[in-house]
Amino acid sequence: MQEDKLYHYAVIRLVPRMEREEFFNVGLILFSKEAKYIRLAYHLCPEKFRLMQSEATYEEVHENLETLRQIARGNRDCGPIAMMDIPERFRWLTATRSSIIQTSPTHPGKSSDLEKTFQRLFKEMVK
Repeated sequence: MQEDKLYHYAVIRLVPRMEREEFFNVGLILFSKEAKYIRLAYHLCPEKFRLMQSEATYEEVHENLETLRQIARGNRDCGPIAMMDIPERFRWLTATRSSIIQTSPTHPGKSSDLEKTFQRLFKEMVK
């Protein structure tokens, strides 16, 4: 039996108009220092996006989410932030921002199967 690993996760939120304080969940990032694990996935529903009146375009938001995913993966083409170690990337990705894409506070947990936990949380929080 595999030992439980401590993890932290945050929900990625789209805040189309900050003055209205409305948001909807579009992604999840999960990280475990002990397991050297980080994963970020997103789902940006075009229909839902159109309902939220935003100054940004769907393509711009999708591109930015993909850049965040590539940073989480450590893609060297995404610059020096992507080259940071996994804990530093997680902290950067979950830092407080005042942009259209924000993250929730981080939440801890323990899991013996991080991928299964990621899938469950993604389904519960995003899809």
